[in-house]
Amino acid sequence: MLEAVYWDAGAARLLPRLLKGRTRGPVFVTYRRPSPGKVVSPRDVCPDIGLARLSYGQARALLDEHTALNGPGTGWYLHEFRHSALTHLGEAGASLLMLMAKSRHKKPENLRRYFKPSPDAIAEITSLLAPWTSGGPSSNGRKSGGYS
Repeated sequence: MLEAVYWDAGAARLLPRLLKGRTRGPVFVTYRRPSPGKVVSPRDVCPDIGLARLSYGQARALLDEHTALNGPGTGWYLHEFRHSALTHLGEAGASLLMLMAKSRHKKPENLRRYFKPSPDAIAEITSLLAPWTSGGPSSNGRKSGGYS
């Protein structure tokens, strides 16, 4: 089953460098062919150049290698990108249903752990309750200073 992948403009500009003229097979490939004893699904090997799909473990190691400041294991984590992307989308006003669609979560409770709003985002939403702000109850025709 094929799934649609949505790229933002920045990522889309990087695709030609990753694909290097390929029109099929995995987007992210290793720099070497699978060893003869390794069993690899044909769909995990690029039919044009014979390189295997980059595994999650390999991607994690590469990201750590290129972002580590204080030795191995001190770099970025791939899973942090998922957390921060969902948090930024949530802070930008994406609905729960859209966040679930983007992250492919089936249950809202599983998505909650990824959404960590910043203190600024919490302060902004809290300010909507203040009766003296334009977004507060006083602008909705209620008396300023309290709720009925």
